[in-house]
Amino acid sequence: MAKPDTASMPLDDVSKAIIEQLQRDGRAPYASIGKAVGLSEAAVRQRVQRMLDAGVVQVVAVSNPMQLGFTRAAMIGLNVDGSMEAVAERIAKMPEIDYVVITAGSFDLLCEVVCENDEQLLSILQDRLRAIPEVKETETFVYLKLLKQTYQWGTR
Repeated sequence: MAKPDTASMPLDDVSKAIIEQLQRDGRAPYASIGKAVGLSEAAVRQRVQRMLDAGVVQVVAVSNPMQLGFTRAAMIGLNVDGSMEAVAERIAKMPEIDYVVITAGSFDLLCEVVCENDEQLLSILQDRLRAIPEVKETETFVYLKLLKQTYQWGTR
């Protein structure tokens, strides 16, 4: 599935204010968002729908993996031979992988996993990631304690 073209949807200050309201509380009623930004409930609903359709925003529930039985999280750095983008796209298709980025620096790619246990992490490393021929090196950073995770970076 292709990513929506978000460059074609300029955001005015009101749309940015709506985004900031949704970042504070993704379940906020459109009526209360409207009061905060100076629009009617219907106008907020229309703007949110346009932003959803354009891929500008995504409203999701963020769970606590530890409360759901996932006891191990890790960031994995990978160095690859060949096309970083091709390998990143292949890894992004793996359901076990939650996050993939192409980077500059010590690693070509970073990916994040949330696992039920160390055995599952080992299986992902050994059977999935290191099985890709272009993957030449991995380094795993096991999360010991999550101190901060936020999605409220605002707008510019």
